[in-house]
Amino acid sequence: MRKYGKAVKRETLLMLAYMLCLGFLFGPFYYQYQNTKQEKKEPYLKDVNEAAAFVSASIEEEREKPKIAITFDDGPSGSWTPVLLDGLKERGVKGTFFLIGQNVEKHPDVVKRLYEEGHLIGNHTYHHVEITKISEDEASREILDTNDAICRITGEEVEYMRPPFGAWQRDLELKMPVLPVMWTVDPLDWTTENTDEVVNKVVTEAEENDIILLHDCYKSSVEAALRIIDILQREGFEFVTVEELIMN
Repeated sequence: MRKYGKAVKRETLLMLAYMLCLGFLFGPFYYQYQNTKQEKKEPYLKDVNEAAAFVSASIEEEREKPKIAITFDDGPSGSWTPVLLDGLKERGVKGTFFLIGQNVEKHPDVVKRLYEEGHLIGNHTYHHVEITKISEDEASREILDTNDAICRITGEEVEYMRPPFGAWQRDLELKMPVLPVMWTVDPLDWTTENTDEVVNKVVTEAEENDIILLHDCYKSSVEAALRIIDILQREGFEFVTVEELIMN
């Protein structure tokens, strides 16, 4: 019994010694093989994980950013619209401009710049008239003459208009090739040169999907507009044209 036990013990020791030898001989090759597999797997997994994280962050950012539109009436102004355009370009913002026909005729170069820089151009009648106080034929002429003046410069038809004073003839919607666009935030900037007052009124009232009404023919209004944009962008708002707001 003791002889058998010694034999088993000796064989066990020999087996252990044999396995240790194999480990010393082939262990480094196995380790290198495993590392190579992991190295091949890790870049792929890293790329996939980074792509997934990027898509997730992009979707989250897009979902969280409230959109808002800033619009300008009564232009273009030869003095102040270019100043406003410089500020909008610097901030990466596209605005919507409702132009008066006779001002379009006076400042075609400004209209061309508006178009080339990607802003949305709309109609504000030819003489800034309250179209509910004139005949339907006169109202039609005010709109069509302005459309023609803009189209001659941009080469594109005008699709949107803002009726002066917000007064619109409902029957015209069926006959005219433009869609009326009103507003939701009006600081009455044309009644004051107090820039702080205009800014405070807008930024305290502004909410998602609002349409801000300002004018690009006054220095104080242009200064207020750029300050409003700076404040609302810091608050996370994304400025879009009214077309983007309506379509979305």
